[in-house]
Amino acid sequence: MTKYFILTPIKIWKFKSNCITLNHKVLFMSEKEKYLQDLKEIKDMMSRSSKFISLSGLSGISAGVIALIGAFLAYRFVYTDQLFLGYRSITLTQDKALILIGLALAVVTLALAFGVYFTGKAAKQKQQSLWNEQSKRLLINLFIPLITGGLLCLILLSKGFIGMVAPLTLIFYGLALVNASKYTLTDIRSLGLIEIALGLVSIYFIGYGLLFWAIGFGVLHIIYGIVMKIKYGA
Repeated sequence: MTKYFILTPIKIWKFKSNCITLNHKVLFMSEKEKYLQDLKEIKDMMSRSSKFISLSGLSGISAGVIALIGAFLAYRFVYTDQLFLGYRSITLTQDKALILIGLALAVVTLALAFGVYFTGKAAKQKQQSLWNEQSKRLLINLFIPLITGGLLCLILLSKGFIGMVAPLTLIFYGLALVNASKYTLTDIRSLGLIEIALGLVSIYFIGYGLLFWAIGFGVLHIIYGIVMKIKYGA
Protein backbone atom coordinates (compact mmCIF):
# COMPACT_ATOMS: atom_id res chain seq x y z
CA MET A 1 0.00 0.00 0.00
CA THR A 2 1.51 3.31 -1.11
CA LYS A 3 1.95 5.99 1.57
CA TYR A 4 1.69 9.65 0.75
CA PHE A 5 3.12 12.49 2.82
CA ILE A 6 1.24 15.74 2.77
CA LEU A 7 3.27 18.87 3.52
CA THR A 8 1.12 21.22 5.50
CA PRO A 9 2.03 24.93 5.75
CA ILE A 10 3.33 24.34 9.28
CA LYS A 11 5.67 21.54 8.11
CA ILE A 12 6.89 23.64 5.20
CA TRP A 13 7.61 26.52 7.62
CA LYS A 14 9.55 24.19 9.96
CA PHE A 15 11.54 22.82 7.01
CA LYS A 16 12.48 26.32 5.83
CA SER A 17 13.31 27.33 9.40
CA ASN A 18 15.68 24.36 9.81
CA CYS A 19 17.40 25.21 6.50
CA ILE A 20 17.86 28.81 7.57
CA THR A 21 19.26 27.69 10.93
CA LEU A 22 21.69 25.27 9.24
CA ASN A 23 22.85 27.95 6.80
CA HIS A 24 23.32 30.36 9.69
CA LYS A 25 25.45 27.81 11.57
CA VAL A 26 27.61 27.12 8.50
CA LEU A 27 28.04 30.86 7.94
CA PHE A 28 28.87 31.41 11.63
CA MET A 29 31.49 28.62 11.61
CA SER A 30 32.99 30.00 8.42
CA GLU A 31 33.25 33.48 9.92
CA LYS A 32 34.69 32.05 13.13
CA GLU A 33 37.37 30.11 11.26
CA LYS A 34 38.23 33.22 9.25
CA TYR A 35 38.45 35.23 12.47
CA LEU A 36 40.78 32.66 14.07
CA GLN A 37 42.93 32.58 10.92
CA ASP A 38 43.19 36.38 10.99
CA LEU A 39 44.22 36.26 14.65
CA LYS A 40 46.88 33.66 13.85
CA GLU A 41 48.26 35.81 11.03
CA ILE A 42 48.35 38.88 13.29
CA LYS A 43 50.10 36.87 16.00
CA ASP A 44 52.69 35.57 13.51
CA MET A 45 53.27 39.09 12.20
CA MET A 46 53.76 40.45 15.73
CA SER A 47 56.13 37.57 16.51
CA ARG A 48 58.21 38.32 13.40
CA SER A 49 58.36 41.99 14.33
CA SER A 50 59.44 41.35 17.94
CA LYS A 51 61.63 38.23 17.56
CA PHE A 52 64.58 37.23 15.46
CA ILE A 53 63.39 34.00 13.81
CA SER A 54 66.09 33.45 11.18
CA LEU A 55 68.27 31.12 13.22
CA SER A 56 69.81 28.35 11.15
CA GLY A 57 70.08 24.68 12.06
CA LEU A 58 73.31 24.51 10.09
CA SER A 59 74.77 27.10 12.48
CA GLY A 60 74.20 24.73 15.38
CA ILE A 61 75.59 21.75 13.51
CA SER A 62 78.74 23.61 12.44
CA ALA A 63 79.26 24.99 15.97
CA GLY A 64 78.95 21.48 17.39
CA VAL A 65 81.46 19.99 14.94
CA ILE A 66 83.96 22.82 15.64
CA ALA A 67 83.51 22.35 19.40
CA LEU A 68 84.20 18.61 19.15
CA ILE A 69 87.37 19.27 17.13
CA GLY A 70 88.43 21.86 19.71
CA ALA A 71 87.76 19.45 22.59
CA PHE A 72 89.85 16.75 20.91
CA LEU A 73 92.75 19.16 20.34
CA ALA A 74 92.53 20.39 23.93
CA TYR A 75 92.69 16.81 25.14
CA ARG A 76 95.77 16.12 22.99
CA PHE A 77 97.54 19.26 24.21
CA VAL A 78 96.66 19.10 27.90
CA TYR A 79 96.19 15.49 28.96
CA THR A 80 99.05 13.00 28.64
CA ASP A 81 99.23 9.33 29.61
CA GLN A 82 95.64 9.26 30.91
CA LEU A 83 92.63 7.22 29.89
CA PHE A 84 90.26 9.12 27.60
CA LEU A 85 87.18 8.31 29.71
CA GLY A 86 89.01 8.17 33.00
CA TYR A 87 89.03 10.65 35.85
CA ARG A 88 91.60 13.27 34.90
CA SER A 89 94.02 15.33 36.95
CA ILE A 90 95.99 18.15 35.38
CA THR A 91 98.80 20.50 36.21
CA LEU A 92 98.36 23.54 34.00
CA THR A 93 101.57 25.30 33.08
CA GLN A 94 101.64 28.80 31.65
CA ASP A 95 102.31 27.42 28.16
CA LYS A 96 99.38 25.04 28.38
CA ALA A 97 97.13 27.82 29.67
CA LEU A 98 98.02 30.03 26.71
CA ILE A 99 97.37 27.14 24.32
CA LEU A 100 93.95 26.53 25.88
CA ILE A 101 93.00 30.22 25.73
CA GLY A 102 94.15 30.47 22.10
CA LEU A 103 92.28 27.30 21.21
CA ALA A 104 89.13 28.56 22.92
CA LEU A 105 89.31 31.86 21.01
CA ALA A 106 89.79 29.98 17.73
CA VAL A 107 86.76 27.74 18.43
CA VAL A 108 84.56 30.73 19.33
CA THR A 109 85.72 32.74 16.29
CA LEU A 110 85.09 29.89 13.84
CA ALA A 111 81.72 29.03 15.39
CA LEU A 112 80.62 32.67 15.20
CA ALA A 113 81.83 33.00 11.60
CA PHE A 114 79.91 29.92 10.45
CA GLY A 115 76.92 30.99 12.55
CA VAL A 116 76.77 34.43 10.93
CA TYR A 117 77.16 32.90 7.46
CA PHE A 118 74.37 30.32 7.80
CA THR A 119 72.09 32.67 9.74
CA GLY A 120 72.56 35.29 7.04
CA LYS A 121 71.47 32.78 4.41
CA ALA A 122 68.41 31.83 6.49
CA ALA A 123 67.49 35.50 6.98
CA LYS A 124 67.77 36.12 3.25
CA GLN A 125 65.45 33.20 2.50
CA LYS A 126 62.88 34.58 4.95
CA GLN A 127 63.36 38.12 3.61
CA GLN A 128 64.47 39.31 7.04
CA SER A 129 67.41 41.60 7.72
CA LEU A 130 70.30 39.99 9.58
CA TRP A 131 71.03 43.18 11.53
CA ASN A 132 67.89 44.80 12.92
CA GLU A 133 66.34 45.75 16.26
CA GLN A 134 65.41 42.13 16.99
CA SER A 135 68.93 40.79 16.39
CA LYS A 136 70.40 43.66 18.45
CA ARG A 137 68.21 42.78 21.45
CA LEU A 138 69.04 39.11 20.97
CA LEU A 139 72.81 39.70 20.97
CA ILE A 140 72.74 42.13 23.92
CA ASN A 141 70.84 39.67 26.10
CA LEU A 142 73.06 36.81 24.90
CA PHE A 143 76.40 38.50 25.54
CA ILE A 144 75.73 39.90 29.03
CA PRO A 145 75.88 36.44 30.72
CA LEU A 146 78.53 35.22 28.24
CA ILE A 147 80.96 38.05 28.95
CA THR A 148 80.32 37.78 32.69
CA GLY A 149 80.99 34.04 32.64
CA GLY A 150 84.05 34.44 30.43
CA LEU A 151 85.63 36.98 32.78
CA LEU A 152 84.85 34.80 35.80
CA CYS A 153 86.46 31.79 34.12
CA LEU A 154 89.60 33.79 33.33
CA ILE A 155 89.84 34.89 36.97
CA LEU A 156 89.41 31.31 38.21
CA LEU A 157 91.95 30.08 35.67
CA SER A 158 94.50 32.63 36.87
CA LYS A 159 93.90 31.53 40.48
CA GLY A 160 94.41 27.86 39.63
CA PHE A 161 90.78 26.68 39.83
CA ILE A 162 91.10 24.83 36.54
CA GLY A 163 88.37 22.26 37.14
CA MET A 164 85.68 24.93 37.50
CA VAL A 165 86.23 26.44 34.05
CA ALA A 166 84.46 23.83 31.90
CA PRO A 167 81.34 23.55 34.12
CA LEU A 168 80.98 27.32 34.43
CA THR A 169 81.24 27.86 30.69
CA LEU A 170 78.31 25.44 30.27
CA ILE A 171 76.27 27.13 33.01
CA PHE A 172 76.81 30.69 31.81
CA TYR A 173 76.25 29.70 28.21
CA GLY A 174 72.95 28.11 29.25
CA LEU A 175 71.99 31.26 31.16
CA ALA A 176 72.82 33.33 28.07
CA LEU A 177 70.56 31.18 25.88
CA VAL A 178 67.69 31.37 28.36
CA ASN A 179 68.14 35.13 28.65
CA ALA A 180 68.15 35.59 24.86
CA SER A 181 65.26 33.18 24.21
CA LYS A 182 62.74 36.00 24.76
CA TYR A 183 63.84 37.49 21.45
CA THR A 184 64.05 34.40 19.26
CA LEU A 185 62.68 30.88 18.86
CA THR A 186 61.62 29.15 22.09
CA ASP A 187 63.76 26.09 21.23
CA ILE A 188 66.77 28.13 22.40
CA ARG A 189 65.36 28.18 25.93
CA SER A 190 65.18 24.38 26.08
CA LEU A 191 68.79 24.08 24.90
CA GLY A 192 69.84 26.62 27.53
CA LEU A 193 68.16 24.73 30.37
CA ILE A 194 69.86 21.50 29.30
CA GLU A 195 73.25 23.28 29.19
CA ILE A 196 72.71 24.62 32.72
CA ALA A 197 71.77 21.17 34.05
CA LEU A 198 74.78 19.60 32.33
CA GLY A 199 77.07 22.24 33.84
CA LEU A 200 75.77 21.54 37.35
CA VAL A 201 76.31 17.80 36.90
CA SER A 202 79.80 18.56 35.56
CA ILE A 203 80.68 20.39 38.78
CA TYR A 204 79.88 17.24 40.75
CA PHE A 205 82.02 15.11 38.40
CA ILE A 206 84.66 17.78 38.16
CA GLY A 207 87.40 15.51 36.80
CA TYR A 208 85.38 14.89 33.64
CA GLY A 209 85.05 18.55 32.71
CA LEU A 210 86.34 18.28 29.16
CA LEU A 211 84.03 15.35 28.42
CA PHE A 212 80.98 17.27 29.65
CA TRP A 213 82.15 20.33 27.71
CA ALA A 214 82.35 18.26 24.52
CA ILE A 215 78.83 16.92 25.14
CA GLY A 216 77.39 20.37 25.90
CA PHE A 217 78.99 22.42 23.16
CA GLY A 218 79.51 19.63 20.65
CA VAL A 219 76.88 16.90 20.78
CA LEU A 220 73.99 19.05 22.00
CA HIS A 221 74.64 21.69 19.34
CA ILE A 222 74.61 19.07 16.61
CA ILE A 223 71.34 17.58 17.92
CA TYR A 224 69.82 21.06 18.25
CA GLY A 225 70.88 21.95 14.70
CA ILE A 226 69.36 18.77 13.27
CA VAL A 227 66.07 19.42 15.14
CA MET A 228 65.98 23.00 13.86
CA LYS A 229 66.67 21.84 10.33
CA ILE A 230 63.84 19.31 10.45
CA LYS A 231 61.39 21.54 12.32
CA TYR A 232 61.90 24.83 10.50
CA GLY A 233 63.78 23.78 7.38
CA ALA A 234 66.44 26.39 8.12
